[in-house]
Amino acid sequence: MKLSKLSGSIRQFLTHLLAIAFGAIFTFTSLQVPASQAEPAPNLSMEVAQSQSSANMGGGSRSFVTAAVNRVGPAVVRIDTERTITRSIPDPFFDDPFFRRFFGDIPRQSQQQQRGLGSGFIFDRSGLVLTNAHVVDKADRVSVRLKDGRTFAGQVLGEDEVTDLAVVKINAGNDLPVAPLGSSANVQVGDWAIAVGNPLGLDNTVTLGIVSTLRRSSAQVGLGGNRRLEFIQTDAAINPGNSGGPLVNGNGEVIGINTAIRGDAMGIGFAIPIDRAKSIAAQLQRGEQVAHPFIGVGMDDITPEKARRLNADPNSPLQIAEVNGILVVRVVPNSPAANAGIRIGDVITEVDGKRITKSDELLNIVEASRVGQTLQFKIQRGNRTLQISLRTAQLRDIS
Repeated sequence: MKLSKLSGSIRQFLTHLLAIAFGAIFTFTSLQVPASQAEPAPNLSMEVAQSQSSANMGGGSRSFVTAAVNRVGPAVVRIDTERTITRSIPDPFFDDPFFRRFFGDIPRQSQQQQRGLGSGFIFDRSGLVLTNAHVVDKADRVSVRLKDGRTFAGQVLGEDEVTDLAVVKINAGNDLPVAPLGSSANVQVGDWAIAVGNPLGLDNTVTLGIVSTLRRSSAQVGLGGNRRLEFIQTDAAINPGNSGGPLVNGNGEVIGINTAIRGDAMGIGFAIPIDRAKSIAAQLQRGEQVAHPFIGVGMDDITPEKARRLNADPNSPLQIAEVNGILVVRVVPNSPAANAGIRIGDVITEVDGKRITKSDELLNIVEASRVGQTLQFKIQRGNRTLQISLRTAQLRDIS
């Protein structure tokens, strides 16, 4: 009996021990996972992001901006100018006999050296540089410094104030880097815009933004005088010294020439479309005058509502036709408009049969014509409708 009970206890103990042994073996076996299965699962989203990043950057660790700047940067130059300004010295003491007796004749004029800074870029291997006209305007000396540090004297071959473009020639051999020119006709709002130049004298500076809008008129930009331009607007930082430098797309092609900023705005700059610059540059490098037809009127857009308000003013010197069109607010003496009989207060409603309601439309029609071409104007003068023939002339300073 006792032996039977002891044998049962031993069997039970051996059974428990065997169960513990099998459990240990099972646990150890389950932990022996192959190394390939023990490693963390790949992060798919990270791989996709890296793949997209590599695609956007063109492979490697460099961005598309780096590639664009490397393509155009060597052709971007710094332009330093000097000119002598002569100023009159008004002083009543100079005419006093007592003063002149002791001090003799003192020069009535003083001369001052004025220095300027701008940017430009080489567009022809022979050493032709494109920049803004205001960068080299009235300069006695022009110096062009390349990115590699070489400096050359520059000769202004031609400049056009109306489009603010100038071509400068340097003699540096025929192995110069050339900026690739793109087409501004293909530019769209939202495209990348890279400005390269020497803002505030900080050479070889690059800023990045996008194209904010297209065909921004000179009047909207706030440029006075005779400017006839439709700008590319960008939020890439443009500062004094950037003028004349290239505005580049994501492929490293020049799409515009940085030319203006607004003092009352932050993050807004303007560039001359490169397509406009190409044809002008060809004339400037030959030393030719660029033709800009003009008619000689100051204009303002008018609507029936605006005309009614003006007519209701008891101090208004004339009654304006209550129509949509272009109100003549100034007539330049001896201009084509004056010779044709156009008067202040006339409202231009058609040119060569084309209805116009905006000043920019009239400017574009005139600019697209030829110097000496006859244009047919339809005009409202009070209650009368007039047909006036006008022959354009070469633009002159009317400011």
